[in-house]
Amino acid sequence: PGHRGDRQVTCAMKEAPKYRLRMRGVSKRFGSTIALDDVDLEVRAGEVHAIVGENGAGKSTLTKIIYGFYRPDSGTILVNGLESGIRSPNHSRRLGIGMVFQDFSLIPAMSVAENVALFLPEQGMFLSRPETGRRIEEVSARYGLQVDPDSRVDELSLGERQKVELIKLLLADARLLIFDEPTSVLASHEVDSLFHVFSELKDDGYAVIFITHKMREALAAADVVTVIRNGAVSGTIHGGDVDEETLVSMMVGEGLPE
Repeated sequence: PGHRGDRQVTCAMKEAPKYRLRMRGVSKRFGSTIALDDVDLEVRAGEVHAIVGENGAGKSTLTKIIYGFYRPDSGTILVNGLESGIRSPNHSRRLGIGMVFQDFSLIPAMSVAENVALFLPEQGMFLSRPETGRRIEEVSARYGLQVDPDSRVDELSLGERQKVELIKLLLADARLLIFDEPTSVLASHEVDSLFHVFSELKDDGYAVIFITHKMREALAAADVVTVIRNGAVSGTIHGGDVDEETLVSMMVGEGLPE
């Protein structure tokens, strides 16, 4: 908490560089298995970028490299224009990268405010509930993430818990947000609300990476779609230039019969 270098990184991020993330020639092996093969990826500020592919295509490995769980065997990663050998999830968070996982990392017996405060890098030994609650309410109102700061997490629905995870990241100054299959825990009306949140975030200069295998959702929410097949990038297309048939062909490597 409070490292001068971290504050400098945060200030640099708020200048909104064109690219939040650039990956060049990133590869990763696990024994004899090639999980990623020479992957290039560019994610801009103010953009929702969907990464789609079948199960086992390499999507999870890619995001875990961005978030620091794995280190690539080769290739370069630039965050906000600076080359960054991301060493760990903690290092990734200091670079302004946040990730909403399918399995939430919340403490059920604690309140929303307590869970958020535990995540914030500047949080000291003592929690100011009124101040933390005020900050939660402000960011909730801005992005339509209405959650009561005083509610216990075990009283919340899965959709509300996902909102708490996002609030944690926003208050920690993350500017590149990764959502790993976020719609898998949501009802249909909650999916529409999430996509509205995506739109609000990109309007404020955030970069959103949306991991999914659901083509219709990628087409509905994303400005850019990158397809991963067998650990390699099959192609990257702007959302308005792609349809489901094209995505299917890119995902499986061939056209499908009518």
